[in-house]
Amino acid sequence: MSNNFNTYYMSQTPLIQILFLSVGLFFIGMYGLLTRRNVITMLMSIELILNSVNINFVAFNKYLYPQKLEGLFFTLFIITIAAAEAAVAIAIIINLYRSYQSIDVDDADELKW
Repeated sequence: MSNNFNTYYMSQTPLIQILFLSVGLFFIGMYGLLTRRNVITMLMSIELILNSVNINFVAFNKYLYPQKLEGLFFTLFIITIAAAEAAVAIAIIINLYRSYQSIDVDDADELKW
């Protein structure tokens, strides 16, 4: 019995390692979002944050409720929303570049008014 348990346990990644990966991605995304002025890098940082949330959903679904699929459905929903958000954001970035010949956030100060 113990041999089967050790084989099964050693073949799975512990939840804490998955959560450390997710926290790392989240804080890398937050750092990029707060420190960069380039709109494309800010968009990539938001995508990193959304991917860290997806990792959390899948990990908790696997370890807490392996028979249910709610975490996977939330992940598919977030991926769909992220794809739509990326398409809209790239369209805005293209229009911003056409208007200001720059994709720096500080150069687009007329968008505030």
